Amino acid sequence: MSEDKSEGQCPVADWATDYDLFDPEYVRDPVPFWKDLREQCPIAHTTRWGGSWMPTKYEDIQAMVKMVPALSSRSPTVIPPDPALREELIAEIKAYGTENPPITADPPENIAYRRLILPFFTPEAVDEYRPYTEELCNELIDRVIDKGFCDAAENYAQQIPPRVIARMLGIDAGRAEEFTEWTRGVLELGQTHPELRMESRRKIREFFGELVPGRRANPGNDLVSKLVNAEIEGKPVSDHTAIGMCNLLLVAGIDTTWSSIGSAMWHLSSHSEDRRRLAKEPVLWPTAIEELLRFYSPVMMARRVTEEVEVGEAHFRPGDKVLLNFPAANHDPEVFDRPDEVVLDRQRNRHIAFGIGMHRCAGSNLARMEMEVALKTWFARIPEFELTDPETVTWAGGQVRGPRRVPVKFPVAA
Repeated sequence: MSEDKSEGQCPVADWATDYDLFDPEYVRDPVPFWKDLREQCPIAHTTRWGGSWMPTKYEDIQAMVKMVPALSSRSPTVIPPDPALREELIAEIKAYGTENPPITADPPENIAYRRLILPFFTPEAVDEYRPYTEELCNELIDRVIDKGFCDAAENYAQQIPPRVIARMLGIDAGRAEEFTEWTRGVLELGQTHPELRMESRRKIREFFGELVPGRRANPGNDLVSKLVNAEIEGKPVSDHTAIGMCNLLLVAGIDTTWSSIGSAMWHLSSHSEDRRRLAKEPVLWPTAIEELLRFYSPVMMARRVTEEVEVGEAHFRPGDKVLLNFPAANHDPEVFDRPDEVVLDRQRNRHIAFGIGMHRCAGSNLARMEMEVALKTWFARIPEFELTDPETVTWAGGQVRGPRRVPVKFPVAA
């Protein structure tokens, strides 16, 4: 790839050959960009942020997830790490084989890791945390309901996943603000600030580096205790593997889900017809949640090219990065009728908001439960609410997109 371009150096002249994941207009609303690319150049390329390819068609992405090991999952972030972090990661992989399994492992290795964690995220297992999630949502609403206003992202959406995943892991939910800070440092702010990314990763791994041996010696009934005392193919789970998996569960369990809840709150506060319809027709909740997941899919995953691959007119070479744009695929008109509209009662909805194939999100049932409880609990108590200042809404960009400020107002009960 050619010389790297970074944020702020120059504006995008041609999105097909020079896209920028952090362009302010793109972060605010990427849908029109995807539409243009899909029609003109369905697999775009850029040299910014380390360089990458970005497919925008559902069919292409379906094909690419099956291209293993030519498109490897061992490096699922698109922006290259700082040289110091790169050396650290290389040393870890040489010593232990993978960093944060199963997301950083290719088949057949990833299969055993997935089998280990999937039982913790079945619908039945996740439902055990529904009462806690309902209680938490009501407590968060109690804090703001008499004010008549709040930030639906900061005061609500972003408060739920850190505490739920902490409950599952058996760690102090009172440290949720720290977990949030670390997660943003890895997935959001740290993507363009290498030192913050490395520091946040270090804090997470140090935290679990102390927790894992303690739970191995004194197990409880939490997910970490069950994980460290399990086996993979007849062998005990090592501390390094347990730390990596806990790292993944914490980070993946926070940012992606709060982005989905926050996007739904933004949509419903700024689209009064949809909000009123949901309030009057609660039977729509199942299809509405799937539709909001489709329309505002938050996550894109990267793959590293290990051998030459051709898809259409795109030619991937070893060392290239490919950004699997699941959100763009969910707006493909060849798969979805009226793809750029939110259709609350959409019946045919083959969205891939949780990815597709061997790395489909293991925590999808948890994310759905949290989103369902968050929205239904809010509507039960605050069915009328609206966005107060659209200009102050902010969105995080990069590989995980979601609103970070959503100011809303609502009537105060007499």
